[in-house]
Amino acid sequence: MVANMTQTVTIFIDDKEYQVPAGQNLVDVAKWIGNDIPVFCYHPKMAPVGMCRMCLVEMGSAFDPKEKKIVRDDAGTPQIKWQPKMQTACTNKVSEGLAIRTNTDAVVAARKNVVEFILTSHPLDCPICDKGGECPLQNLTMAHGPGGSRMVFSDKQHLDKHVPLGDLIFLDEERCIQCARCVRYQAEVVGDDVLAFHERGRRLQIITNSNPGFDTYFSGNTTDICPVGALTTADFRFGARPWELSEVPSICPFDAAGSNISLSTRLDRDFGGKAMIKRVMPRQNEYVNEIWISDKTRFGHHFTRDTETRLLEPLAGKGDSLSQVSWNEALQLVADRIKTAGDDVAAIAGSSLSNEDLYALRQLVQGSGGKRLGAWPPTHAGADLVAQVGVGVGTNLSKLGKGDAVLVVASDLEEEVPIWRLRIKQAHDRGAYVVVMNARPTRMDDFATESIRYDYAEAANAFSILREKYGDYAKKLTEAANLIVVAGAEGLTLEASGALMQSAVNFLIESGHVGKANNGLLSPLPGANGMGQHYFGFTPEVTQDIINNPPKVLIVAQADLLLDDPTAKVWLSKVKNVIYLSLFKDEAPQWATAALPIQSFAERDGSFVNGERRVQRFYTGQGPLGEALPAWQILGRVGEKLGQGKVKLSAASVMQEIAKSIPAFAGCTYADISKVERQFPDVGGHDLYYGGTAYQNKGGLGVQIPTTADKGESVTPAARGGAGAGLPAGQVMVVPVTRLYNRERVFRPAELVHPRVPDSFVEINSADAKTMGINNGDTVHITVGEAQPVVARAHVNGGAPKGTVVLPRHLSDVPVPLTISAGSVTKA
Repeated sequence: MVANMTQTVTIFIDDKEYQVPAGQNLVDVAKWIGNDIPVFCYHPKMAPVGMCRMCLVEMGSAFDPKEKKIVRDDAGTPQIKWQPKMQTACTNKVSEGLAIRTNTDAVVAARKNVVEFILTSHPLDCPICDKGGECPLQNLTMAHGPGGSRMVFSDKQHLDKHVPLGDLIFLDEERCIQCARCVRYQAEVVGDDVLAFHERGRRLQIITNSNPGFDTYFSGNTTDICPVGALTTADFRFGARPWELSEVPSICPFDAAGSNISLSTRLDRDFGGKAMIKRVMPRQNEYVNEIWISDKTRFGHHFTRDTETRLLEPLAGKGDSLSQVSWNEALQLVADRIKTAGDDVAAIAGSSLSNEDLYALRQLVQGSGGKRLGAWPPTHAGADLVAQVGVGVGTNLSKLGKGDAVLVVASDLEEEVPIWRLRIKQAHDRGAYVVVMNARPTRMDDFATESIRYDYAEAANAFSILREKYGDYAKKLTEAANLIVVAGAEGLTLEASGALMQSAVNFLIESGHVGKANNGLLSPLPGANGMGQHYFGFTPEVTQDIINNPPKVLIVAQADLLLDDPTAKVWLSKVKNVIYLSLFKDEAPQWATAALPIQSFAERDGSFVNGERRVQRFYTGQGPLGEALPAWQILGRVGEKLGQGKVKLSAASVMQEIAKSIPAFAGCTYADISKVERQFPDVGGHDLYYGGTAYQNKGGLGVQIPTTADKGESVTPAARGGAGAGLPAGQVMVVPVTRLYNRERVFRPAELVHPRVPDSFVEINSADAKTMGINNGDTVHITVGEAQPVVARAHVNGGAPKGTVVLPRHLSDVPVPLTISAGSVTKA
């Protein structure tokens, strides 16, 4: 913390002198230098309120405002004027000459009294409380509380014990100590003001004021920062004791944020005595997700051990069906088919395949003479541009504030990368100028300084619209001290997505916002490793070529083609040999050559590259399912049968080879990306009362790959064509969009969240609905080309511009178009 601050002040804590950053919160500073001032209501990520009074200290000052210096006697001892009453440390910032005492009899007595007062109405149920073992109230009672109680048990306040605040979080009203951390977190940090206080005095209770209850994507974080066992998750409730758990560092497998997480595991009899994930917790990385994770990250882990849906053994095609075979038979079959294809071998890699898997897949294809490496899904172009002018090395969204700017275009960040939405919202709170451009309203509009609308047909020309029609906004963006552009692909074809990304690059280059921290380009690429796909040569443009010109052998690795693409069944049938490396039974068509079971992120070691180009490692946390193997090992064993060399012994050795042979990954061995450093705020230690139960980062902060601009190499504006999709007469534009909660195969086993997954719906403009004779709530068919119609419920509202319908992906078993397409809507 001190190293990042240029101005320091002299303060005195318990008669010791310290040089500390000016203007910092007193509790934070004391914590940093090793003096833990106990707190209940204060949290370093929120504004102080001084509610609990646990942080009372004696306070004074040795600073003379007239002389503008610290007053000292001849011996150099500061002459401190002490205030007559104790003060709350959390509501004070350090200044020159500030002095506090934290260990006097008066302070000790005050802390004891506060703890005793809190315990007067707190239930004595520690042995059955989920927070037991990691409870701030327990810890602070042991350290500062009375040895006994003067409270008559029958006089305790009795309230409801099992109150659902929605589908995911339970409230024990008796345990609540009224610190308001949860209420303040939702209002201040998230911007979803869905919790409130009800009643007064000892009957004060937390309530939810939304419908459905606790309606937010970040509810689980309140259980982390709750200093007692009042808030617990339905997922972990009564599942295990904290001291039984082993913590394994990992990375969220769902989106481009690359949130750092900790897998809390335990050997479990319900899982055959193997290590099993009992809960997912945030792991601090102030550059990436700070100490927060989305509820999808927290509750979406169940697919990793779902034996009903996971592919558990190798399958080989026999006629029009797949039958179980041994690994040796399956690998030999695959090797033989690749041999017969000559050099007509291609691959399509999913966006959550690890770096090690991508490298092994590339080696196998190229070693067999193939050249075509496709990225799935083929929806977002421009990852190569992120590699050129992406956000600079050292970027931290939490540093953006007054004088800085963020432009979000063609993206619904709330649904696509919720952690980015959360962090940009906070940047706006700190004074950043935030502009949101989209054809329809999104949640990000609530946290924007300015919102701009355009027609979907004009989406590729969004920057021309910005300059020509909103010149004042464009000027504020270009003149900002720091500027980050987040460019998505909503309402764009793949070609038009590339054109928009190039326009974003030009805007950044021309305004001088490249090659430095907190400046540059971001894109909400699908999956956890969209940038990794780029660095290993997998592109969506090649995928389009594979679709149009099917190879003799196609290797499909962790890509759900049939669920994502309504045309996949047709074009896949033209491929002579389709080899699937899959997590799930139903991903591969029955006529595939082979379906090989791969391990999930939780079952093996590996790494991802997040949207900010940070290479981050995840570790083996859970026992493997069935006969599944890491994808890199399967591909390496096939290569071994083809004479391409011995398979590597570990993921670490694969990454070591990557670091030597792929220039972007120089300095990215496991040893490099596993390095850690002390972070501010200092959370996750034994004093859980300060920052909550987020975990310290012991698995690595990762290494950020420098961009072309970071390296000082020339980047110049360029042109990239790409018009919007045309609209034939009598049709509407069908715009596929992302929903965070959906029915993708990886999310289906998360049954706890099923009530939050909406039925298939389509948003229709009211004028279009009237013309079509469709009313709100009607069942309709959305048809695009020759594909099977999607059946959905009509939402006639202001969510869709005239001439378009907005159709969420993965809410129906019938796939929706990959990108914007012309189609028709008819009443069922």
